[in-house]
Amino acid sequence: MVAIVGEQRAIRQEQEDARTEVTEVGPNVLRMQLPISMTGLGHVNAYALLDDRGVAIVDPGMPGPRTWSALTRRLADADLSPSDVHTVIITHSHPDHFGSAGRLTEEAGAAAVVTHSAFRAWFMPHSHADAGDHEVHDVDPEDLPTGNPWDGGQPWGGTSRRPGPRDLRSRLRWRAMRMMGRAASRSRRFAPPTPTVRVRNGEVLKLAGREWFAVHTPGHTIDHLCLHDPESGLLLSGDHVLPTITPHISGIGTGRDPLALFLDSLDTVGDLDVKMVLPAHGHPFADLRGRVAAIKGHHEERLQKLREVGAALGPTSVVGFSQHLFRRERWGSMAESETYAHLEHLRIAGAATRRDHDGELVYEIG
Repeated sequence: MVAIVGEQRAIRQEQEDARTEVTEVGPNVLRMQLPISMTGLGHVNAYALLDDRGVAIVDPGMPGPRTWSALTRRLADADLSPSDVHTVIITHSHPDHFGSAGRLTEEAGAAAVVTHSAFRAWFMPHSHADAGDHEVHDVDPEDLPTGNPWDGGQPWGGTSRRPGPRDLRSRLRWRAMRMMGRAASRSRRFAPPTPTVRVRNGEVLKLAGREWFAVHTPGHTIDHLCLHDPESGLLLSGDHVLPTITPHISGIGTGRDPLALFLDSLDTVGDLDVKMVLPAHGHPFADLRGRVAAIKGHHEERLQKLREVGAALGPTSVVGFSQHLFRRERWGSMAESETYAHLEHLRIAGAATRRDHDGELVYEIG
């Protein structure tokens, strides 16, 4: 999931409602917008990659009848049906990307489920039970989450609390997680899918009649996967690079220094030969390097703001820093988790120290 954090108030592309038309965005690649109503987003882009075997679907959207109805209608508009699906590809372990995969694979029969090797839906631990003996590449084992990283409260301490009345996006996130958990316990159609193909960085997939390369891009999640088609210059970017908003970089369950992972991953995709980016939210766009530079600049501004707040206030809690970093209506658990990620990045770089003060982490910068 993506949180719209630190952005301007204008409506962004990613917040637009799903449109019904199916559009061709590359050779044998169709874009299908599916509706969602969480975390301030209006749609998720599912992509259909056509070949002589049928179709591969990338990110089939949220669970539930609303998404399923939209997905089947979009397929029908392209003269396709779930029975034509031979592969489901999931860019990362957030429910707006994998939520309908279980039902789609059930309806399709023997469809393969492709994820990065580190795929983990941490709020439903059985989703990675199959990975116990799987050698996870591309990821330091110490960066992998174990179980639910939110169990036991927030790692920065203080009073564990649910989002407040102004923190709409976090409240929606809480509600979505509860609904997903209940639904998964009732029906396997709502459960996270079991990957049948776990790919590593650089591995090749035959999709849309040509070779695509797996590009591991941790940061937003530890298991985030992009796909690069050098023949046509396409990049399926998931939530890693979006056209007008920045993905949430959480300090929980995404590695020891998720901001460093994310920035390195931005450099990785920025070096690719890409003519068109196909994001999971918002419209396809051409200037990948320019967007990468803008997102990196956004996070550098965040880090500089933390330095300025630290110089003015001295030792301060994560909550205190977050309330200077985000507008009041953004205050809450998601703002705090991103602030925590930035503070840990500074600490690991040697630019900040932390100490425990009555069960709450306090950071001093400089």
